[in-house]
Amino acid sequence: MFPVSPTSADSLTGSLLVASPALADTPFARTVIFLCAHVPGEGAMGLIVNRRLPQPGLDDVLERLGIDPVPPRRRIALCAGGPVDGGRGFVLHSSDWAGDSSLTVDDGTTLTASLDVLRDIADGAGPRNALLALGHASWRDDQLEDEIIRRNAWLPAPPSDEILFGLDHSTKWRQALATINMDPLHLSHHVGHA
Repeated sequence: MFPVSPTSADSLTGSLLVASPALADTPFARTVIFLCAHVPGEGAMGLIVNRRLPQPGLDDVLERLGIDPVPPRRRIALCAGGPVDGGRGFVLHSSDWAGDSSLTVDDGTTLTASLDVLRDIADGAGPRNALLALGHASWRDDQLEDEIIRRNAWLPAPPSDEILFGLDHSTKWRQALATINMDPLHLSHHVGHA
């Protein structure tokens, strides 16, 4: 069973955070975030994996970065990773590729912020699965724990390649809820504890 309410000692690195109805009137409404790093009591960093970024397109990003060829030999999803550092790119990808600046998140997932991975992808190589996110989400100190435990803002869930790297962003929120047997129609819009 996946933990629904972590204690302060539980790291959620490598987990999904699924937005609850408590976030319905915020920019995080119906988002799914993959936590790339979480140190309880110290902070966390993650990427929204279900917000398609209509502009700029992948070709535009690669052209601005001077990465050839454009159009690339291979395409990956491009999304708005979060409200922090919106001009900075992060490639979340399968662990079958790693560079000097790559961060291993878990056994199957790696985060890279260098251009090397984008060069390989544009050339038709690179990791089997990948997603380019512009910006990220972050929490300081005990902020994430407070949002999960006291405010019921996030529901922790296990990740899957389909949710992380799938191209149909519109279904990822429901897919993530299904992994923890939650029906969105049964979620309460009220915050509180039973």
